[in-house]
Amino acid sequence: MLNTFQQALHPMLPRVTHDEASRQEFTKSFKGFIQAKLLPGLGPVYGGRVSKAFEREHGRAPADRRDIRTAMVDDLYFQHYASANRTAQELLWESTNISVERELPELIEKAKALSAGSTAVLDIPDEFETPRYITALDIHCMPGGYATEVAPDDVSVGVLYDRGVYLYAMGYTGPMNDDMGRSVCNYVKRNLKGFSPKRILDMGCTVGHSTLPYAELFPDAEIWGIDVAAPQIRYAHARAAGVGLNVNFAQMNAEETRFPDGHFDLIVSHILLHETSGKAMPRIFDECARLLSPGGYMIHADLPPFDLMDPFTQFILDNETWYNNEPFWGAMRDTDQVALAEKAGFDRAEVRFDTAPMAVMEFAAQGGGYSEESASAVAERDFTAGEFAPGGGWEVLIARKPLAEAIAA
Repeated sequence: MLNTFQQALHPMLPRVTHDEASRQEFTKSFKGFIQAKLLPGLGPVYGGRVSKAFEREHGRAPADRRDIRTAMVDDLYFQHYASANRTAQELLWESTNISVERELPELIEKAKALSAGSTAVLDIPDEFETPRYITALDIHCMPGGYATEVAPDDVSVGVLYDRGVYLYAMGYTGPMNDDMGRSVCNYVKRNLKGFSPKRILDMGCTVGHSTLPYAELFPDAEIWGIDVAAPQIRYAHARAAGVGLNVNFAQMNAEETRFPDGHFDLIVSHILLHETSGKAMPRIFDECARLLSPGGYMIHADLPPFDLMDPFTQFILDNETWYNNEPFWGAMRDTDQVALAEKAGFDRAEVRFDTAPMAVMEFAAQGGGYSEESASAVAERDFTAGEFAPGGGWEVLIARKPLAEAIAA
């Protein structure tokens, strides 16, 4: 798919100079070149020489992604690919940070004004302990990580994330960076017929980019986005107000929120689970079960577990663990999420994985529109290099909380 999406300007994005825009566009194009030109060469390199060398040395073929990595890391072509990928990631943040730093005082004041004009809640407690698995390193190599604050009422990492994610995704998150939320909304609309949640919670919402489509699809619902990072929450609240949507945001840990039992009909997350630790994931599932009303749905959108893909594709995706400061990426994909959901209290018969087709790809496939036919076509495609999500769709884990009658029985 030819990417024609440019990020839509909104009040909380800094205005870039010509040179800054050119540098940022270069980083996006560089990532596109790596994905479209260098990445496809890894398969022939592996099949043509690396796997054969491994078999000669070990007397057997590589058995899994770990064997493949052992075989590939000494190959010059792979080293070239991995080095280029890491360089592109660091250039991405560097090119974006320039405009953020230049306009930060103005952006902080703008965020205050936008939030003050919103009727939605902004809840940031005076004392909050951000989990160490978030603060211990710069996830995605993003300078300062998700939660760093460099000034009072800081929003800098929120601004950096909003622009950086668009570049990281090479534009495939769409003009408002909201493709994951929009894709899951489309999925809910098509597959959960008649479901109309009154309260919706987005866990790990960062800048609220995936939260806002729910406000559009369910305008009468009470919607909350939560995250452990205060600068992200401040930015998310102002960003939503800046585009004319009143959405509630709070600094909370998805492992243990401040909401009452059964408060939500729909709980969602978008690329949250692989940012959490092995200890945090079961707690998040437990919290979802506690917070859901009977018959409510939990939907976590991410990339597929490793057991749903071949070892070589596992190896390709696991490069994020090794070269992009994503320590839980591979571990999360090895976790039996269905078993976690069942242990949290969900009926195993009501837990499943499915594919939510990428809204932007469906939009392009339909020539600027959406339909069930285009969704099916996108969902059935195979993963090819250069695409933001395998097969052009987001893997969603869906679980429904038992109805009250079933619980009583």
